[in-house]
Amino acid sequence: MELTANEIEKNLADVRARVAEACAKAGRDPKDVQILAVSKTKPMEDIRAAMSVGQHAFGENYVQEIDRKYAELGDQVEWHMIGHLQRNKVKYIIDKVRMIHSVDTIALAQQIEKEAEKHGVTMDVLLEVNIAEEATKWGFTAEEAPAAAKTIGAMPHIRVRGLMTSAPYTEDAETNRVHFRNLRLLAEKIRGENDPGVVMDTLSMGMTADYTVAVEEGATIVRVGTAIFGARNYAEK
Repeated sequence: MELTANEIEKNLADVRARVAEACAKAGRDPKDVQILAVSKTKPMEDIRAAMSVGQHAFGENYVQEIDRKYAELGDQVEWHMIGHLQRNKVKYIIDKVRMIHSVDTIALAQQIEKEAEKHGVTMDVLLEVNIAEEATKWGFTAEEAPAAAKTIGAMPHIRVRGLMTSAPYTEDAETNRVHFRNLRLLAEKIRGENDPGVVMDTLSMGMTADYTVAVEEGATIVRVGTAIFGARNYAEK
């Protein structure tokens, strides 16, 4: 069941309050954490409801959804690609998204470089890291990530802004704390290499079930969907 605009606005206020609380606990400034409203499968009226209370950044998993929603809203909001991205679909979003969170192979980065050069843009990307080593998840291993950052950062039309992970689904957010901490430590290690084109100032981690723990462990972007927009009906995507 779709939520009303008032419910979405109330949910967003709650998420913002919980982020602020987690920041206070960790001695951080809430301004240093971006809430990415994950609007995949959700209708335009839900996005507009969030926009009406100042939500500016939205995350999408599907290229066709970014295309459709961009056609209506354009650059009124900041679009982030957070889902698995196939190389043959990069060309459809390269001029539409602010950041690609899900760079999980060198080959994908090479395709992004090619399309970014064609459009005369420099694309901000995050390397997806399978920090919990789940067989069902995409991403570089923690061991592969430093070399991948160096290789991808050397591409002239890509800027490696940091790392992203999707932690295991859990009923107890505390069980993911170790994964968030390990991602932060990995980012610090890579930052220390001072590789050209590698900024490493962004950690995209934490979703509806565990975003407060992620903030406590250093997340700069949390990807929150269900807690803002309610459950999804994937049959309608």
